[in-house]
Formats: sequence, structure tokens, C-alpha cells
Amino acid sequence: MILAAGLGTRLKPLTDRMPKALVPVGGTPLLEGLICRLQKAGYDEFVINVHHFPEQIEAFLKQHDNFGSRITLSDERDLLRETGGAIRHAAGETYPQRRNSPSGPFRSAGRMPKPVVIGHAGGQ
Repeated sequence: MILAAGLGTRLKPLTDRMPKALVPVGGTPLLEGLICRLQKAGYDEFVINVHHFPEQIEAFLKQHDNFGSRITLSDERDLLRETGGAIRHAAGETYPQRRNSPSGPFRSAGRMPKPVVIGHAGGQ
């Protein structure tokens, strides 16, 4: 999972018009650099959460044909969640949530991946 939903408040005024994940570093948007590094490490399937300017991230991924990877967006437009909440939301869990509840689309199908965050589009 790539965390790309943050507001990027420390990067203002850049993030007044774009999500932190698309801020260029060395001429390359953070999200692109992270996806490319993860692909080199053997990953080809990603879940990316979005909240701040989500349509820009959607358009960017579409423009680059998802970088040849399978990418699913976890839409957090309604509520920006913290790391644990973002993972639970991506897994289909709703709030309030009982501990160890077998809910969510991955768990109900018996294929819930281990909730490991493998990247942060803000580099932190």
C-alpha cells in the first residue's frame, strides 16, 4: 500500500494546487519515483489511498497507464484516515470496527493480505 492521501501541509504553497504525491523531486513526481523503485524490487500490484486532489492522482496514473502495474485506489475523499485507518479502509473495513472482525472484501474471500505499508508517497 502506498500512502498518498496526505495534505502535504509542510510543502505549502506547492500543495495548494497539487497533492504531495505529485510534487516533483529531481523532475520526477514522488509517486512515480516510488512506484518505479517498488517495481524494481519486484512489486507489480499496489493499493494507493487518495484524499487531497484525488482526481489529479487518478489522471496521472491513467496518463501513465498505471506504469504497467495493477493499481487499485482506496478513496478517502470522505475522511482522511491515519495509517492504520487507511489500511483498514483499503481492506474494506468500516467504522466502528470490532477487533479481529472477519469483515471486508479481502477477509470474506479468504484472501486478506497482511497489512504492511510498503511505501509512503511523501517519503517519510
